[in-house]
Amino acid sequence: MPHSFGKRARTRDKFSKAYRTKGRAGLSTYLTPLKRGDYVDIVADASEQKGMPFQFYHGRTGVIFNVTKSAVGVEVTKVVGNRQLRKRMHIRIEHVRRSRCNENFLKRVKENDAIKAAANKKGEKVSVARVPEGPKPAQMIKSKTTVTEVFAPREFVANHF
Repeated sequence: MPHSFGKRARTRDKFSKAYRTKGRAGLSTYLTPLKRGDYVDIVADASEQKGMPFQFYHGRTGVIFNVTKSAVGVEVTKVVGNRQLRKRMHIRIEHVRRSRCNENFLKRVKENDAIKAAANKKGEKVSVARVPEGPKPAQMIKSKTTVTEVFAPREFVANHF
């Protein structure tokens, strides 16, 4: 049981990099455009010690609220007791990557806009709301070999002892 309680205490595995990924971050890390309102995943990069987030935020998703020269301001929701706090922190770009959490939503928005534009050209109204799948349609079963049996109710017999 370790006695020190530093900021990086007990992070040997959490901050370690995978096999053949050790060393400095690639150029794409620095060239990725990040804007306010973008969702980002906080993943601490052990090769860069500056601007590293606290270990609690490793693997969390947040929203960018500020962009500076070498860092971004990220707002993350943290559950404390029975309430949710919005924690704001500035993290260097090496420890942040663009999140794919709303990728499907943005794709659906584009598709819906295209459907609405096509319907608008035709002068029609279209609903793009997602509707749950209904029950299967009815089917008629035709059979020449089997005979349908109809069960008649049994006669009621009162048992009085």
